Amino acid sequence: MHNIWLIARREYLERIRTKAFLVATILIPLLMGGFVFGSGYLASRTKSSAHIVVVSSDANFAADLKHELLTGKSSSMTVDLLAPSTSNGDDTRATLDQNLTSKHGDLTGYLWITPPSQSNTRPAFTYVPRSAGDVTTEDDLSAAIKNVITREGLTRQGMGASDIDALMAPVVIDTSKTGDSRTAFGAAYLLFFLMYMVIMLYGMNTARSIIEEKTSRVFEVMLSTIKPDEMLAGKILGVGSVGLTQIAVWMLAAAALGATPFATNLIGGGHAPISATQIFFFVIYFIFGFLVYSSIAAALGAITNSEQELQQLNMFLVLPLAFCFLMIFVITRAPDSTLAQIVSLIPFCSPLLMNFRISLTTVPPWQIGLSFVLMSLTIVSILWVASRIYRVGILMYGKKPNLSELLRWLKYS
Repeated sequence: MHNIWLIARREYLERIRTKAFLVATILIPLLMGGFVFGSGYLASRTKSSAHIVVVSSDANFAADLKHELLTGKSSSMTVDLLAPSTSNGDDTRATLDQNLTSKHGDLTGYLWITPPSQSNTRPAFTYVPRSAGDVTTEDDLSAAIKNVITREGLTRQGMGASDIDALMAPVVIDTSKTGDSRTAFGAAYLLFFLMYMVIMLYGMNTARSIIEEKTSRVFEVMLSTIKPDEMLAGKILGVGSVGLTQIAVWMLAAAALGATPFATNLIGGGHAPISATQIFFFVIYFIFGFLVYSSIAAALGAITNSEQELQQLNMFLVLPLAFCFLMIFVITRAPDSTLAQIVSLIPFCSPLLMNFRISLTTVPPWQIGLSFVLMSLTIVSILWVASRIYRVGILMYGKKPNLSELLRWLKYS
């Protein structure tokens, strides 16, 4: 145990003293905080400033639509009303199309309203944008048209303007007791992404550390006094401690940012976006996840001789993590479904997906306990395999071993 502690201490101190660790530890929280709060601030201040033309022969409907667009809380549009110049409007359409295709044109797009026919009681709407990617303006137009049609329908039914305004007033849902669902999902996704990046980064660092020492032949000196199994355990513990240190700094930075008045106004008061329970399970599942993937990475580092060879085998680390990334969309829609429960119990996926489910819903305690048991058994099995590959592979140079050679290594005592 003393040798394991010495190796772990050496790995830990070597990494936290590097400039790269300091830069990543300090810079990443600043960048993430700037991105989150900056995008939130811009989203709360940005309004649609499109310049559109509404072409309609129904002056009343066009005027109501213009009023709806101009009074929207998230819109500061410029809306011009225009009637078709001819019976079919070819001249008007040609003029507007020329404005959209011209470099000096000032229009964002135009909305063409075709009067209803005898068989159709609702007008037809055609929006022609300058940019095919202008989704925001199209959404604003769609919402405004729906409101105007609804108001006209209610007016024809005999309702007064005040009654219609009361009926169509926005509904405010009180989330002070349970927290905003968007904020909860954002926090869960942030924790998922953070664990995804740290596990992949420090898992690969374990493999790179082994390759560096194989290249410098430091192993041959160290193995005269330390067993390979002790060296493997020390490396995993040392690199994992670096990851925990970095996560602790990031969590403290996030807590400090979350306590600022600006963050409180942005996410709303009443509930912190990340709870103490989420942080607890995040740390526990990170430890399990790191042990699983760092053990695999250590075995990969032992059987390769360069980073180029390691890049060819890193799919064994990337593929399970990529699968977890794809499954979060399934879990988001139905976190208690049978599929979500099954994939979250897979040992290679539990650190990410079970922790993600815990952030979204109430997971039965037996499922959490079962995930710990399955991950523990998987870690023991992987460490058993990795230690046997490690004790032989660290002294092997030259060509990369094939599958039959790896199986032969496993038989060595």
